Amino acid sequence: MKPAAALLLVGMLILWTELPTGSAWSCPPVRITCALANPPNHCYTDRHCPRSKKCCQTFCGRRCISRPPSLPISYG
Repeated sequence: MKPAAALLLVGMLILWTELPTGSAWSCPPVRITCALANPPNHCYTDRHCPRSKKCCQTFCGRRCISRPPSLPISYG
C-alpha cells in the first residue's frame, strides 16, 4: 500500500506544478506568420516568463507578453 500512496503523491505534485499561476487570460490570436522556417523562441511555457507575463505564440516565435489592456465598458 505504501508504494501506491507514494505514486499517488508524486502524481499529485506533477499535476500541481502544471497548474496555471493565476493567469486566467489567454494569448491573443496570431494572424500573421513569420517567413522564417524555424523562428526563435524566447520561452516555451509560462514558467519561463516573469509572473505578470505569459508565454504566447507571436507572429515570429514564442515570447513573454503582458496581459492586454482591458477595454473600458461604456453603458451610455
